[in-house]
Amino acid sequence: MREAIIDLHMHTLLSDGELLPSELAQRCVAAGYSAMAITDHADSSNLEQLIMSACRIAQDFNSKKNPRIRVVPGIELTHVIPNMIAGMTERARSLGARIVVVHGETVCEPVPKGTNRAAIEAGVDILAHPGLIAKEDVERARDRGVALEITTRRAHGITNGHVARLAREAGATMVLNSDTHGPDDILSARVRERAILGAGLDAGFLEKLASNSFRLVEKLMGKIMNEGGGK
Repeated sequence: MREAIIDLHMHTLLSDGELLPSELAQRCVAAGYSAMAITDHADSSNLEQLIMSACRIAQDFNSKKNPRIRVVPGIELTHVIPNMIAGMTERARSLGARIVVVHGETVCEPVPKGTNRAAIEAGVDILAHPGLIAKEDVERARDRGVALEITTRRAHGITNGHVARLAREAGATMVLNSDTHGPDDILSARVRERAILGAGLDAGFLEKLASNSFRLVEKLMGKIMNEGGGK
């Protein structure tokens, strides 16, 4: 499990990434990924189109003919007005998104205040780069089963240590993601370990976070994982 690479926060050129969904998936195969999620940035203007695209690519890759990687179709709700997050989460799931990520209150962008709380209350799967998240929201995330992200994305990662400390104290689930936008963002063993150590966690947490991601993929894609193989 320590060697398993599972990344549940990745973008394509259909939002602000650099690669077609198919090329991103193929590059993840080449990098030894076991599973990855396509989670392009969405709001009310493009939710349907992005989920449809992610589902098509997932269908292409998640077959018995290509069992090398599991592709999870998803979405990242981004800069959405907080009181719209619950409704958009429900809508995303009804359209076929297996994973819903919310762009958390990172310190490097003007994300609306209250986004972290709204995402947690909506029961999303991952709260990405949640910035200086409050202790009570970490505890709510624990109780709601919302995973908090430790990110290798440059500016977003400034608050990794804060997130990791509160999550450990509260017993909240953490996952490690890249927030990939281009080829250089795809995770390597060295980058993963440095992110863990930089967050104030010991190297053993790499296996713990990989295990958390694997369980999340099994929950979201269990039938496909069992039928298609997967690593």
